[in-house]
Amino acid sequence: MKKSHLIAAGAAASAAAAASVLGAAYGIYRLWFYHAAQPEDISSEELSKTLPYGEQLKKDAEALAAAPYESIHITADDGTLLAARYYHHADGAPVAIIFHGYKGFARRDGMGGYTLCKKLGYNVLLPDQRSHGASGGHTITMGVKERYDCRAWAYWAYKHFGPDVPLFLMGVSMGASTVLLASGLDLPPTVRGIIADCGYTSPHDICRKVLAEFKPHMPVGPVYTIGRLGTLVFGRFDPEDADCRQAVAKTDIPILFIHGESDDFVPCDMSRANYEACAGQKKLVTIPGAGHAVAYYVDIPAYETAVTQFLSDCLEEKPHPAQTNQQ
Repeated sequence: MKKSHLIAAGAAASAAAAASVLGAAYGIYRLWFYHAAQPEDISSEELSKTLPYGEQLKKDAEALAAAPYESIHITADDGTLLAARYYHHADGAPVAIIFHGYKGFARRDGMGGYTLCKKLGYNVLLPDQRSHGASGGHTITMGVKERYDCRAWAYWAYKHFGPDVPLFLMGVSMGASTVLLASGLDLPPTVRGIIADCGYTSPHDICRKVLAEFKPHMPVGPVYTIGRLGTLVFGRFDPEDADCRQAVAKTDIPILFIHGESDDFVPCDMSRANYEACAGQKKLVTIPGAGHAVAYYVDIPAYETAVTQFLSDCLEEKPHPAQTNQQ
C-alpha cells in the first residue's frame, strides 16, 4: 500500500475514533446532564407514594399546594430566566431560600424546610433550579452555575426585603451543594446562615461515585473523562470547576450540615468532609436510619430541634460583613 493510502486510512480511522468518542460523550451528557425545564405536575396523592412517609408527606404536600404564593422571576448572570415561588407569612420575618435537588422540584425537596419555616413564622422562597420547573435552561451543572443563581436569588431578596431582614440559604442534595458552593462567593451581609442537607463534596466526586455504580464493569476514569468532554462540549461547563470543601473553607457564614446515616446515594462521609473543611462556625447533625434526602421525615423532632436551634443561634450573632470572595 502506498504511503499516501496509509496516511488516508490512518486519518479515516482517527476521524472515526474521534466521532465515536464524541458520540459517547454526547450520550453521557444527554443521559446525566440534559434536562429540559418543565412545570411540576405531580399531585399530592402521587407525591405521598414516592416515599415511605406517605401520610405525613401527603399532609405537608396538600398544605403547601394550598398555600398562596407570588411568582418571582429574575435573570441569571448568563441570561437564563429563573423562577421561584414566594410564600409570605409575616412582615419583616426572616426569609429562607430553599433549593431542591438534581432532577427534583421545589414543592417536593423543599417541603420539609417549608413546613418547619412556616411553623417558625419565616417567609419562604422556593426557586426552581435552572433546567427545572418554570426556570429556563436545559443543562444541569451540578452546582457549577447554580451557585451563581443562588447568589442572584440572595441579592434579589436583599434588595427586595432590605438590610434588616435576615436571610437563610437552605438546600437538599444538589441544592445543598449549591448553597455550600455559594458560600464561597460574595453574598449579601444579610445572609445569616446556611443549612445543607445531604450535600456532596464536588460534582467530580459525585459523578465518579455514580458512574462506578451505574457502569460497574467499566473503568471509571476513562468513562468520567468522556463524560467530562460531554459537559464541556455540549453543556458548556466543567465539573472540575467547583468544590464545596474549597468554598466552605473561605466563608465566615455559619453552616449546619445534616445527613442521613443510611444515605447510599450521597454518602454521609461527604458531609463529614465538607464539615471538616469548613473554617467558620459549623455543626454536623446525622440522622440514624435516614436514606437520601429524607432525614426530615425519618426523625422530625431531631431535625426540627437542630434546625431551630441553629437558626436561633445565627440570629443572635452579629451580621457578617459582605464577603468579597470570587470563585
